[in-house]
Amino acid sequence: MADIKQYLTFVLGGENFALETSRVKEVLEYTTITRIPRMPDFLCGVINLRGNVVPVMDMRLKLGMPSAGRTVDTCIVIVEVDFDDESATIGCLVDSVKEVLEIAANEIEPPPKMGMRLGTDFIQGMARQGESFTIILDINRILSIDEVALLQDAGGMGVETMGKAPVEQACAGQGI
Repeated sequence: MADIKQYLTFVLGGENFALETSRVKEVLEYTTITRIPRMPDFLCGVINLRGNVVPVMDMRLKLGMPSAGRTVDTCIVIVEVDFDDESATIGCLVDSVKEVLEIAANEIEPPPKMGMRLGTDFIQGMARQGESFTIILDINRILSIDEVALLQDAGGMGVETMGKAPVEQACAGQGI
């Protein structure tokens, strides 16, 4: 019997992506994101999640896609990322969340080889869904160790220091 795992599927720029549900803590409706000055473009800012400061990254920007305006379907997927025997909670801004799929390991193909210049190590595999593919991401490889540390530093701020001027158009003023 094939090893079957569950994946949360979501959309970025019209393409289907997925993360193992074991990495997903929850899915939130879009909420106000407080921008932090001098952070990389992919870091939207932070949110207050039940008294905890959680950094949020724009998955479109992190994956090299253009930013997009916020819609009623825009969500923040809260995930757990492992690094150096520790874990961090981060939010991932996505266009919309679709569903949870069960996918057998034998239905997942390895990521395509794109040559030396285009790293695809953040892609865990490709799952065929009818005539299209769902790109399965490895959340632990999307960010570098330095980027995780940066996100942890952003998330380490106390709620009282989050700032009084939340940015309605978060993510570098891109209209998210």
